[in-house]
Amino acid sequence: MTKLRDAAMNSKAWPFEEARRVLKRYEKAPPKKGFVLFETGYGPSGLPHIGTFGEVQRTTMIRRAFELISDIPTKLIVFSDDLDGMRKVPDNVPNTAMLKENLQRPLTSVPDPFGEFESFGHHNNAMLRRFLDTFGFEYEFISATDFYKSGRFDETLMRACERYDAIMKIMLASLREERQQTYSCFLPIHPETGRVLYVPIRHVDAKAGTVTFDDEDGREWTLPVTGGNVKLQWKPDFGARWAALDVDFEMYGKDHSTNTPIYDGICEVLGGRKPEHFTYELFLDEQGQKISKSKGNGLTIDEWLTYAATESLGYFMYQKPKTAKRLWWDVIPKAVDEYHQQL
Repeated sequence: MTKLRDAAMNSKAWPFEEARRVLKRYEKAPPKKGFVLFETGYGPSGLPHIGTFGEVQRTTMIRRAFELISDIPTKLIVFSDDLDGMRKVPDNVPNTAMLKENLQRPLTSVPDPFGEFESFGHHNNAMLRRFLDTFGFEYEFISATDFYKSGRFDETLMRACERYDAIMKIMLASLREERQQTYSCFLPIHPETGRVLYVPIRHVDAKAGTVTFDDEDGREWTLPVTGGNVKLQWKPDFGARWAALDVDFEMYGKDHSTNTPIYDGICEVLGGRKPEHFTYELFLDEQGQKISKSKGNGLTIDEWLTYAATESLGYFMYQKPKTAKRLWWDVIPKAVDEYHQQL
């Protein structure tokens, strides 16, 4: 075991390099929560795609590398941002007319177009868990809807009220002047229509923990920020989640990389310690376009597994995560051949 640990500590493979960065966080004292927390996020606006799998797979690689170099327990959370409003109708689902009627409602409040689950958000969450379970990943699933409504997020949301000006200072510096006039880190959920509102906030009462705003019809409302009445915009939500859960590591695509200082800053404003990050290159379709859940372009997990074993997909995800990968049919036989050559 000592030889194995020594080899792991000296390995130049990228999962071990990332694991050593995470371990360095606790060189003076172990985590107070009793474990190192790895997180990966999922936006259930469409069916999970192979890139979602890749994020969990790669995070798991780093987690396993960490377990070889440290005795500190680990945990992996898969967090679904399913309280997010549905901003557009995916191209690859049925009943699009019904979905159009539910635009801007939280994904867990939009009826399931497949008619199988409680909501569209619940359907997509179930699809995510199904294929993660197929691969035997060890993880805890957290729904943003449950996270906001159950009270687990309340302390952080109340702190966001208290430190609203500090959060807004970070956010406004990143926005165009026109957007600055209407931006708020809080998005109220309309008590009548159930829609997520992108409206200016007139007043934030830190003591009461409420926000006051006018809806699209000019009516004034005051809502508590707790209990799932209000959600955070996605950039503040990222940092607030890190602070609330005490996340130690999260990776994301390079399209997020410019937002890293924003996520980190908000995490620290809310009393958290920013996690370690890893930015990977994007997956591309046949035309070299970024694959998307709403478009359904690129390969699905099921399509890959129709022709090749799970190990070949894992090997594909391991190779050069900092390099963009085209994800199309001709990739499968190539990945299988390379996997068998490396056995």
